[in-house]
Parts: sequence; structure tokens; C-alpha cells
Amino acid sequence: MEEFIIATASTCDMDKEWLDAHNIPMISYTFEINEKVYIDDCMPETKHALFHEMREGHQPKTSQITTYAYYEFFKEILKKNKNVLFLDMDKTLSSSYFNSQRAYEEIKEDFPDNHLVIVDTRCVTFGLALLLKTVVRMKEEGKSMDEVYQWVETNKLRFSHRFLIDDLEWLRRGGRLSNASAIIGSLLSIKPLIYIDDEGKLVAFSKVRGKKKAIKELLASCDHDLDPTHAKEFIVGHSDNLEEAEKMKELVLEKYPGSEVSIHELGPVIGCHTGPGFLAIAYYSDVDHRVA
Repeated sequence: MEEFIIATASTCDMDKEWLDAHNIPMISYTFEINEKVYIDDCMPETKHALFHEMREGHQPKTSQITTYAYYEFFKEILKKNKNVLFLDMDKTLSSSYFNSQRAYEEIKEDFPDNHLVIVDTRCVTFGLALLLKTVVRMKEEGKSMDEVYQWVETNKLRFSHRFLIDDLEWLRRGGRLSNASAIIGSLLSIKPLIYIDDEGKLVAFSKVRGKKKAIKELLASCDHDLDPTHAKEFIVGHSDNLEEAEKMKELVLEKYPGSEVSIHELGPVIGCHTGPGFLAIAYYSDVDHRVA
């Protein structure tokens, strides 16, 4: 059986314990807040530190992974493993993807007999987590790297991401929303609902007044690409909002009885832009393209 390694980046927002248990090397993004630089290590303590500082009013900023950092990361893996499948966040959300491609062009000359595949996943955070869990299962079932890669290329757009933004202020601070829109939206308690489209872009598909109504509409939107009888696995995501995530998990189980639902906390790379209070749902849909 062909041996290969699945590697990823911290934007998968999987627990470090799970990554270690499945022997998945991870490269970390970094972020800065309150004049302190942190490594996104997928540890709960790091996430809690970020959202604590944000609740105190401090604005964070993220940094892309450099070509050199990718090169060193790939080099250490390729020294030990001939075949590597690497899954990072969607390229439209970060230029880090292009740095990984530059690193690949450099490293293939030093490891001409190795096989490194960098996947344009069109996924991020909980969608990437669900994709990663799926390909790890396939590997553990004995699938080859080429079989896994071909499956991902065929099915990656079936991983549906649906998000609820609680506080528009963080989108404003990050330059993704005008001052006027943020002020009006906050006064009216507007909660944007966002999905990731086929190109990997974040797109608002609804703006709902009030969080309770927004959660209801977020779950209802799953009907657009998922037959309830086909539902198997969900990730409910949150940012420093465990109580509401647990309530949302119960709503998912009520709507899709018998399905598997896990709760994950959002990592710093996306969390820096959404702020605390964020909610999300990710799942494998019934259609081969993404719909709002």
C-alpha cells in the first residue's frame, strides 16, 4: 500500500490533540494583538486569549505564511515522507496559498523523487476541518494519495460553509464594511448570513434582524443543498460563544436526527475579522456546487 502523509495549516481549526493523534503535520499562521505576536497553534488557550483581547476592544491583525516558512515546513516532511498531500485555506482568502506554490517550485528541485500535492481546497475553517476529517478517514481505509486527491478535486465544492456574524464592528475595523453600514446595522441588530461560494469567496446571502431569527434562517438555508434524509455529519462552529453553539447543536440534531454533530471553536485567522459571538455550520451537501 502506498504510504503518504496528509499535512495541513492552522486554518483547519481542528484541535491540536486530534491532529497529533492522526499524525498530521501543521504549519501555523500568526496574529498580533495588543502589541503581542501569537502563533496560531490550534490550542484552546490561544483562541481564548484572542477573543478576550477582542472583547476588551483590541484590534488584531493576521500575517500570511511566508514562502520561506512553507519551504522549511515542506522540507522537514519530505525528508521523512516521499508523498505529501497538503490542505490549506482557500486561495481567495489569503495570499499564503501563492506563497506555498512558490515554495513548491523551489522545493521540487531539491526533492525531485518526492511527490508533493498542494490542494486548492476552496474551503476554510470548519469546512476545511470537515474536508480534512474526510480525507484522513479515506487514508486510514487504505485509499492511495492519488485516489484521495481525485476525490477531493471532484467533491470539494460539496463542503458547505454557512456563517452568522454577530457584531458588524469587527468587519468595519477590518475594512470589510463601511462606517455607516456598520453603525446602522448595529443599531438595527442586523446579523449577516454568509456562505462560501464556488470560487471560495465570502458572500452575504441574507441580512436578518435579531440573532434568534438569524439562527433559524441559517439552519433553514441548509435545505437549499441538503436532503434531511442524507445528513450524516455536521460541525457547529463558534467564537467564544459555546453556550449558543450547544443550543445550535441541539437544533441541528432536532432537524437532522441521527446525524453526528461536533462543536469546534473558530481560530484566529478568521476570528480576527469576525470577532466573538460568531456561529457557523459546515456539512457535506447533496449538490456539486455551492448555493446560498
